[in-house]
Amino acid sequence: MPTTTTVPADPTVGGHHGWRILAALAVTSTIGYGTLYYAYPVLLTPMATSIGASTTAVTGALTASVLTGALMAIPVGRWLDHHGGRALMTAGSITATALLIAWSQVQTIGQLYAVMIGIGACGAMVLYEPAFAVIVSWFTPDRRATALLAVTIVAGFASTIFMPLTGLLTEHFGWRGALLALAAVHGVVTIPLHATAVRQPRPAGTAPADPVRRAHPGRRSVAHAAMRDIRFWILTATFTAHGLATSTMTVHLIGYLISRGHPATFAATATGLLGVLSVTGRLVLTAARRRLPVTTIVGAVYATQAAAVFAMPLLAATRTGAIISVIGFGLGFGITSLATPALLTDRYGTTAYATIAGRLAAPVTIAKATGPLAAAALLHASAGYAPLLVGLATCCALAAIGVTTRTKLSAPKPSNRHSSRTVRM
Repeated sequence: MPTTTTVPADPTVGGHHGWRILAALAVTSTIGYGTLYYAYPVLLTPMATSIGASTTAVTGALTASVLTGALMAIPVGRWLDHHGGRALMTAGSITATALLIAWSQVQTIGQLYAVMIGIGACGAMVLYEPAFAVIVSWFTPDRRATALLAVTIVAGFASTIFMPLTGLLTEHFGWRGALLALAAVHGVVTIPLHATAVRQPRPAGTAPADPVRRAHPGRRSVAHAAMRDIRFWILTATFTAHGLATSTMTVHLIGYLISRGHPATFAATATGLLGVLSVTGRLVLTAARRRLPVTTIVGAVYATQAAAVFAMPLLAATRTGAIISVIGFGLGFGITSLATPALLTDRYGTTAYATIAGRLAAPVTIAKATGPLAAAALLHASAGYAPLLVGLATCCALAAIGVTTRTKLSAPKPSNRHSSRTVRM
């Protein structure tokens, strides 16, 4: 009879160096999202006034930025699988800092678009996707979920910290001065952390005689197999619909709350709660997945978001009602970022994780980019926010249906260099 022997992954992977990397990526992801993305909605109106452009045109610059990040996701994923994240993330941090300074000096809408396209490329090099790829390559499966949760919990406060902070800086120094301050924070913290903390993991089981290593499918074949899997495309469609809803709500929630008679400071603070609530949703997912499938939990949260958006017209006229609506939507605000690596590694392993995740991220990011711009056009053409809210609620409902469909991402994990290995003898 064949016997099964479990060969443990390299015990140093995910050890002391791994936790140092984890701490660094938690900090850099928080600052990266806060300065490169969440500051934008706060600066949108003063920028439009200053450079003499419409809010739709200025919103389009953010769309161009996120679209650029989508185009960069696939080549960045391939680079990460082959070379790791240190050089890429350090270069991205340096360039992003320079672009934040350039952003503060723009005088025309064309200059704004040029700067934001560059920032979108840098975001693909320094935000969640590359950070998760580094974590997946360092941590064994028993520690990976905890590591991913730690980063997303910390970075989940990016909007809570940086949206009010950006508003405060803008109030005292103007939007240009606010950007210079944000550039200083970004450069001083993220560049040295990426340059010194991120390291290439030591491959496990590198002995030439290792039969599993020789038999292990290559990155390209694993990625090609994922592209032929219908479950991958169902998951992509699900996360695309949800990404469109969350990005659109992030950009336009402040404007909606102001339209309901709330002061701008309250609107910005309430919108900033999305970050805190995203942490809550991630904690719920991590705790509940011990008893329930990930798809069941995520589907329930997406359905809650749909109900919260449908209820906004009835609740948002008062501060209490507005906060209730934001809480309902915010529970699912960041849950996808934690569910994605869990679902992908469970089915496809870690060998080509960054490549597969990059291919999933591309259409999702395109939806995130085009959603706010399409919403701005819809708001310009319609009499109010009602059609937009119906559309966003529908996207959340479709995402709930998609993630709980019978063709779920649930298959045994293939062996890979960082997983426990099974050898038949």
